Amino acid sequence: MEERKKASDYPQELLDLFHEYQHGDIDRRKFLDRARKFAVGGVTAMALFESLKPNYAWAQQVPKDDSRLKLEYATVPSPQGNGTIRGYLARPANASGKLPGVLVIHENRGLNPYIEDVARRFAVANFVAFAPDGLTSVGGYPGDDEKGAVKFREVDGPKMVEDFVASAGWLKARPDCTGKIGVVGFCFGGGIANTLAVRIPDLGAAVPFYGRQPSAEDTAKIKAPLMLHYAGNDQGVNAGWPAFEAALKANNKKYEAFVYEGTQHGFHNDTTPRYDEAAAKLAWQRTLDFLNKNLR
Repeated sequence: MEERKKASDYPQELLDLFHEYQHGDIDRRKFLDRARKFAVGGVTAMALFESLKPNYAWAQQVPKDDSRLKLEYATVPSPQGNGTIRGYLARPANASGKLPGVLVIHENRGLNPYIEDVARRFAVANFVAFAPDGLTSVGGYPGDDEKGAVKFREVDGPKMVEDFVASAGWLKARPDCTGKIGVVGFCFGGGIANTLAVRIPDLGAAVPFYGRQPSAEDTAKIKAPLMLHYAGNDQGVNAGWPAFEAALKANNKKYEAFVYEGTQHGFHNDTTPRYDEAAAKLAWQRTLDFLNKNLR
């Protein structure tokens, strides 16, 4: 297996450039043009690009055929959204009685192997986990993050939000679920976790990882307790935090917020060099403790 690189192996400016690419602000050609100045000692800009891209072999913490789990794809009706949304359902194979549910919302790439693995991790922790694919209406996650990013921009955004709301309702109503559900989302999905906290009055908990924040007006509508994870080096997302915190305080909302110093946006995603093992493990343990406290 190729050696895993760390964020600290790259100049911050190059990581920021890749972040722009990941979020669709620049295309691959522009990334390669601007990365050339970092291509030294026989390393090409293309090699830098390849080394920053996801490697899915790294993300498998829970095997796809883990005998402790029951795994399947399920399709959820979404009449207010795109009609239906397909997702990955992961639950313990030998659960006794009903379990709380966790909705897992992907980054701006669709339901890739990393997010499926996160769903399995929740199932191992004794939750019914459902990871919907926001790309369902454009054919689903295409098996490649770069293509996923292109597909993502083809989806009707407001309808995709309705698809996630429908997914939450479906998970909550499942006979193997206690009716208590939380949502955990990453990057784009972190923003969606905040949105669902606004939209779903009886949501049990929301855990956005480096997610965009709702308006002060929307923040007032949140009933669920929040656990917010932010990366230290994430100027774009962090710029919205002071106003969000002020609104949370003004409305006496229950929240805990953590900033992981020295980490990059995407630090929980173990398929890229932005992964920070110490921060990811700490944030994960905090998340499990928080969901156990609020959903059980």
